[in-house]
Amino acid sequence: MILTSWHSRLGSCALLGLLLTACKDPVDDYVAPPTVPPVVATANWSARADSAQAALQQNFYVANDNYYRQNNAGQNNFNYWWQAHGLDILIDGFQRTSSADYLTRMRQLIQGAKAKNGNTYLNEFYDDMEWHALACLRAYEVTREAEYKNIAILLWNDIKLGWNEQQGGGIAWKKTQRSYKNTPANAPAAILAARLYMLDRNPDDLEWAKKIYAWQKATLVDPANGEVWDGVNRENNNQIDKNWLFTYNQGTFIGAGVALYRATQQTSYLDDANRTAAYVLNNTQLSPGGIMKDEGGGDGGLFKGVLVRYLTILATEPAVSATNRANYVSFLKFNGESLYSKGTRRPQYIFNTNWTTLPGTTVDGSTEMSGVMMLEALADLQARNVL
Repeated sequence: MILTSWHSRLGSCALLGLLLTACKDPVDDYVAPPTVPPVVATANWSARADSAQAALQQNFYVANDNYYRQNNAGQNNFNYWWQAHGLDILIDGFQRTSSADYLTRMRQLIQGAKAKNGNTYLNEFYDDMEWHALACLRAYEVTREAEYKNIAILLWNDIKLGWNEQQGGGIAWKKTQRSYKNTPANAPAAILAARLYMLDRNPDDLEWAKKIYAWQKATLVDPANGEVWDGVNRENNNQIDKNWLFTYNQGTFIGAGVALYRATQQTSYLDDANRTAAYVLNNTQLSPGGIMKDEGGGDGGLFKGVLVRYLTILATEPAVSATNRANYVSFLKFNGESLYSKGTRRPQYIFNTNWTTLPGTTVDGSTEMSGVMMLEALADLQARNVL
């Protein structure tokens, strides 16, 4: 028998390995380069907001009389409460850009609104005065121009007269219907009172804020899920309009919760705001497919913009949890991207009431304002690096 040495066996194995390697398909050794994701440009929401602001000014502003008109088709009807949101939008633009042009337009608009309203800031509707008071108070906080604060105080003193004990309390919707109370007249009033307290530390303002908020929550908010109802006793039957589900009512109650939390540091107010916000995000009637519902033109055209404003305030409140903040920002971004890609006619920057389809040729100023508020909100979130 011939014995093969250990060294010989090793040499044979090595030779066999070399032969196998030489015969191996070179494809077996191919290593694919790492996949490089396509470069996608980051959306410039500030530039988009600039375009939206320009479109609002060009197509809806009556320069001779300094107010925003009914629509872009030449209908010049004056809607008092729309002007307050127009002022808020100009403040958005100023805070984002620091352009003095916005300051000039703010002054012109507030003067024009007074002139078109019969040379007074007072109005039949308490909610309409509240919108103006809120916008003017914010304008004062930004500019420190005393005229804005004076207007807010004038309106606040008149608004407080709307409180009465019918329906257990609350501020009336209008001066000639004092038994009808609704969210639009109470949640913004609570925001106003709390913000006034934060500004001047007048304890009376805080008491008003707490009183109005308590009535609102006890009367027009579902304790189970945070849904905000519209009003009570509209038809003198003591019934609550639970089937009237509007985005802006949810928004103003969210805003009231944040404002009271900031004024008192009581977490129950912030809990309320988060509960209602969660309801908005998950309710298929309010946000079908995750997009805020179409509430038509006219006054309804402004409703989504109001919700956007106060949900953005909640999303940027430092005390909000990271999870909730991410959910709110995601919701706002999803809506803004749908509006921009599907609901905006460009290059005109005209917005639709439905944020999933293109608008027609005629659009109300209210609808346009909601679109501008959406783009300004995303520009703000982007500047804060939370988008």
